Amino acid sequence: MISDLDLKAKPFYLNDEDIQWIYQTISEMTLEEKVGQLFTLVSMFGTKEELDESFGIMKPGGIMYRAISTEQAVNCTELVNRYSKIPMLIAANLEKGGNGVSTDGTLLGSPMEIAATDDEKNAEKLAAVCASEGAAVGVNWAFAPIIDIDFNYHNPITNTRTYGSDPQRVKRMGTAYVKKLQEMGLAASIKHFPGDGRDERDQHLTPTVNDLSCEEWDRTYGEVYRSCIEAGAKTVMVGHILQPAWSKKLCPEIQDKNILPASLSQELMQGLLRGHLGFNGLICTDATTMAGFTVPVPRKLAVPMAINAGADMFLFTKNMKEDYGYMLDAAKSGYLLPERLQDALVRILALKASLKLYHTRELPTLEKARKFVGCEQHHEWAKEIADQSVTLVKEEQNVLPLDPKKYPRLLFYPIEAQAGIEYSAKTGVCAHIKELFEKEGFTCTVFEPENQYEGQVSPTEEFLSKYDLIVYVANLVTKSNQTTVRIEWQMPMGANCPHYIQSIPTIFISVENPYHLLDVPRIRTFINTYSSQDEVLEALLDKLMGRSEFKGISPVDAFCGRWDTHL
Repeated sequence: MISDLDLKAKPFYLNDEDIQWIYQTISEMTLEEKVGQLFTLVSMFGTKEELDESFGIMKPGGIMYRAISTEQAVNCTELVNRYSKIPMLIAANLEKGGNGVSTDGTLLGSPMEIAATDDEKNAEKLAAVCASEGAAVGVNWAFAPIIDIDFNYHNPITNTRTYGSDPQRVKRMGTAYVKKLQEMGLAASIKHFPGDGRDERDQHLTPTVNDLSCEEWDRTYGEVYRSCIEAGAKTVMVGHILQPAWSKKLCPEIQDKNILPASLSQELMQGLLRGHLGFNGLICTDATTMAGFTVPVPRKLAVPMAINAGADMFLFTKNMKEDYGYMLDAAKSGYLLPERLQDALVRILALKASLKLYHTRELPTLEKARKFVGCEQHHEWAKEIADQSVTLVKEEQNVLPLDPKKYPRLLFYPIEAQAGIEYSAKTGVCAHIKELFEKEGFTCTVFEPENQYEGQVSPTEEFLSKYDLIVYVANLVTKSNQTTVRIEWQMPMGANCPHYIQSIPTIFISVENPYHLLDVPRIRTFINTYSSQDEVLEALLDKLMGRSEFKGISPVDAFCGRWDTHL
């Protein structure tokens, strides 16, 4: 069967030569090679040993790089091209900058930091950094932009990874990113369809739910997806997220127990995404190692079921050999529908053809890569965006700007989590900010809780006589496998809570999470930075000291819908 997909139309825009290459290539594949094309694997370390293992099991259609050094990434690309008869899609999580693929890359800013500038030209700059630094090491596919909408401040995974809670701002930023990235030769993957940010749970840990009505979804997530699809987004990443309203509308007889996450749902991938939204590009699942994928259906059935339901590529494996075997056995038995296999192959190769990957292309070299990855221009942009994004959410009168002559003795409260595997804040940020205050001339004392209980705590008046200013710095970030991000106060009795805000001027700075007013509602001066790279911290101090104005516009309700956070 030959797919009736119009490959000359959006988003592939192929010519006759491209189309001939697709069908000629498919006709020459063995069944094993066809099944291999469905998989996008992961390279954690970029080593020959890792690739030997992967290519010894299958000939995959794509591979995603985790962040490794520029040299490792360049070497990995050379090996991938050497091992592949059919050119490979090489992906990376290019959400914040080139740091998504290279540890030497530029962290331009989180999507929420970009959104706080309220200027889509900065979303274009983000895309330009991602495209140039990604391409420099061989990446041709960005798992970005994130166009989730951060409607629920309790959501443990979206947060600063989004462009905020305003659908119109998310649409403007996401669309600008797609256009610029693809103009520069990489394929964009808008994610995570049908939209994260409604639930307070994490799809890494369980299937989650987008609970909007069809009409509400259309006005919000639907409008954002339409705009990015119209802008030419070549791929969509489908999440392990249920959308019950649309599942029931498209399949009226469906029972609640049979509603599936989008990555396994025919009605959401083929009915909503392809039918209602008119998307004709490539659909890729989100990581199938997540519990959101593994919980609803036995894995032996779920692996081919994702393709049957409408996905074209299967992201990652739990066990490479086993998952490949599940897919191959299903293809041999006919459980993996031949027409779906064919259609998926056409779209996979159409994406590769649209990127001209089958043409002879010059491989990246370390010398050339270093001209782009982490370059001076990109760090200058990072400084500009930092200056435009740091947000003064609320302010106590007559405290700012700070002056070490007015507030010589500063009591410093660091609140910092340990670094996680991914999407987590770097550690040491609180200590860095303390050093910046000391360079400004403040004498900084780090708070240490007293090992005393009721009736034994040092006198309040003694405490008040020691300090002129209190500064809290919170470096807590949402990340995979964590169910909430709240401040955990020290014992005894919340020793490091803001007990003295009525007596000593107090500033609370959150470098990674915009919602901490929920836990410190009566703090009178509260600042969000949305990222913690050096450029942001330097901009923060400039603004605290009055050398620069606060310019950021909050992309979310930092007051968390609570009346007392405004006090």
